Amino acid sequence: MATKAKSSAEASGGFTGKIGYVMAAAASAVGLGNIWRFPYLCAKYGGGIFLLVYLILVATFGYTLLVSETMIGRMSKKSPIGAYKDLTARRSHSTGSKVFAGVGGWVNALVPFLICPYYCVIGGWITKYFIEYCRNSVKVMANDDYFGGFIGKTAQPEIYFIVFLVLTLAIILLGVQKGVERFSKMMMPALIVLAIVVSIYSCTRPGASVGLKYLFVPNFHEFSMMTVASALGQLFYSLSIAMGIMITYGSYTDDSMDVDQSVGQIEIFDTLIAILAGLMIIPAIFAFSGGDPKVLQSGPSLMFVTLPKVFNSMGLGMAAGIVFFLLVLFAALTSAISLAETCVATLQDELHWSRLKSTLIFAIYAAVIGTCCVFGYSIWSDFTIGGFQILDFLDFITNSIMMPFGAFFTCILVFHFVTVKKMDEEIELASKFKRKKIYNFNVNYLCPIGLAIIFASSVLNAFGIISM
Repeated sequence: MATKAKSSAEASGGFTGKIGYVMAAAASAVGLGNIWRFPYLCAKYGGGIFLLVYLILVATFGYTLLVSETMIGRMSKKSPIGAYKDLTARRSHSTGSKVFAGVGGWVNALVPFLICPYYCVIGGWITKYFIEYCRNSVKVMANDDYFGGFIGKTAQPEIYFIVFLVLTLAIILLGVQKGVERFSKMMMPALIVLAIVVSIYSCTRPGASVGLKYLFVPNFHEFSMMTVASALGQLFYSLSIAMGIMITYGSYTDDSMDVDQSVGQIEIFDTLIAILAGLMIIPAIFAFSGGDPKVLQSGPSLMFVTLPKVFNSMGLGMAAGIVFFLLVLFAALTSAISLAETCVATLQDELHWSRLKSTLIFAIYAAVIGTCCVFGYSIWSDFTIGGFQILDFLDFITNSIMMPFGAFFTCILVFHFVTVKKMDEEIELASKFKRKKIYNFNVNYLCPIGLAIIFASSVLNAFGIISM
């Protein structure tokens, strides 16, 4: 008799318990989305008002999608594609249902395949900066053209990218418990301690109080639909939702885990690190620039161009740079691991490959796509897709299109196929489900309608059809 192929969850073992899941999920959430992306978006879209909108979205959209994705994984014991197929087939075997399952599963599964390679490229940049601060290149890195000169090269960015990718996949090869869970348990406490140290240092700089006011006091005149759209895009990136990650991690849990409580703890970790990231960067930038809007709104270059200038102006610039980029390196690694783990789990489940084979094949794929991203800033800099560099295009297509689309499919899967009643029953197996009414309202009404509106507005804004 033929034996049934094991799923990735069965083959690699699940988390050892709730703490393992929470640490791994929180480590996934606490990545570049928090420490690199959150501060520059917060600075660009009004400081306190952006933070307020983000916190509201965490408690509504974020909570609902985290619970839904975790339960989809736990109920199916499969990664995104298999999970959609399994849960849809329990309700219907119609052609339309199969198409829905295929599209929904693949959208969620493809997001980490597209993000992980370029994420590792950025991880390589961070590795370079950490090493340079260890070498005391503080003044050199403060030059305006240092970052552009570095990514404009071919060999150096490629080498650092490969180093970061190999380190990520080496941890993946160790498995769920010995690799993902063990590394997350070590890194999360270290991340929090380092973030607190850097935040205290930043907030005690002369002139930092103005930055604190900008970060925590909402200015409602700065509010726009783009504030909401950007905060929601940040939410996806920050909480690792609509990427298939939480579905995969949910498949590694058992029915005894209190999902409601665990998700609440992940929300706390994510929000804490996001606020600490704001405290690390925004007061320091204010102190350095005097609140110059051009400096605050410098976007992705805030970390790689502006902060080195800030560190150079400090008495302990070398030490501050080492601690900060070590923190960011840890954060980048924890999220890269979760992205790669989801990709490897998908290959295991769908192609029935071993973990070793799945990891090696993914390594080749990621190396090719990541190399294209590296070359997009150097020898292929003239090549663009819709006006975007290769890395920027992958970031846009995943964050502005695929993630809202994937989250919308998740809501439909829960509402129509699994049913909210069944979801409630499954959650209540091991949980008091204190936010049951909030969850039901969000998954039925708020999330689908809000996601559709923000998805449309983000795409129209990106192509200049409307201005928000």
